[in-house]
Amino acid sequence: MSKTGVRSHIESLQGYAPGEQPQASKYLKLNTNENPYPPSPQVEPAVLNAVRRGLERYPDPLATAFRIQAGLQHNVPPEWILCGNGSDDILTIVTRAMVGEGDYLRLPHPSYVLYRTLAQLQNAKYQEVQFDRTWNLPAAFTSGTPVPKLAFLPNPNSPSGTMLRVEQVDEIAQQLPCPLLIDEAYVDFAETHCIELVRRHAHVMVSRTLSKSYALAGLRFGYLIAQPSLIQQLIKVKDSYNCDALSIAAATAAISDPDWLNQNRQRIIEQRERLTQAMRQRGFDVPNSQANFVWCEKASTDLKQLYEKLKENRVLVRYMRYEGWPEGIRISVGTAEQMDALLAILDTIQPPR
Repeated sequence: MSKTGVRSHIESLQGYAPGEQPQASKYLKLNTNENPYPPSPQVEPAVLNAVRRGLERYPDPLATAFRIQAGLQHNVPPEWILCGNGSDDILTIVTRAMVGEGDYLRLPHPSYVLYRTLAQLQNAKYQEVQFDRTWNLPAAFTSGTPVPKLAFLPNPNSPSGTMLRVEQVDEIAQQLPCPLLIDEAYVDFAETHCIELVRRHAHVMVSRTLSKSYALAGLRFGYLIAQPSLIQQLIKVKDSYNCDALSIAAATAAISDPDWLNQNRQRIIEQRERLTQAMRQRGFDVPNSQANFVWCEKASTDLKQLYEKLKENRVLVRYMRYEGWPEGIRISVGTAEQMDALLAILDTIQPPR
């Protein structure tokens, strides 16, 4: 430990770097997979009602109202749900509960880089198993030593947007010698989900967020679905009041409006398919996405330079480079007008041949 009092492994930690969030200037912002549309119209009155009821008291520590509504949507009892300050809070709670100093966390590569940071915060280690070029996981993900204490599986994955079939995930769950957290941050834009696996396996958990499909990134609310015996243990680890009264009210209203979700989902999917085809026509390699973004590779182009030129034109996308993997740009799906603007600016930077 240094004289600052900070543990040495924290001082040496690089830390997770979120996507750019410019506060002053106006950008076409397609870099952090936010929803381009306003949330359900039920959200605003729910938040105002929470304010009128008063904020002088602590919120419900378990967010019971949300647990009830989410349970109805997912056909599980409320006791199967744990709420958090965004799904990152959920990931942190699970990691703190299951992974100790010197233990191992297993995860795919490339995937959400916060997973590494969560292991490092525990002074633990992580094992990365690389996707193959079809974005499937090899058998090494479920075998080998040292035996992990926990495995993360983003499904759909970021940055690729690709997804393993439920049958594949079920096989992984059966073969893994440890708990499995399936990170379904983007699953509302996908064709399938893995909640059924939570019913089948006591060691399987599914995390969700309201930041993407419910357009509540600014409020921070996520949740976990797991069997009650596991939820009861995780409650011991979470902060006492990890969700505030306003976020609970907004999240409860949002998840109670499935019609809005279905309409929003369809708009995003339509623009996702359009963007996928448009980028392929411009020579990019784009896998079929099940999320609200597309992953673009192009061997003949300096993608870092392209990212910089787009930024000069006030368009933000996410440039990413992973060890052992080609560089790429990840583009969040926006409105039809935003996609028009992106493609027009892209064509001024790289005119079609």
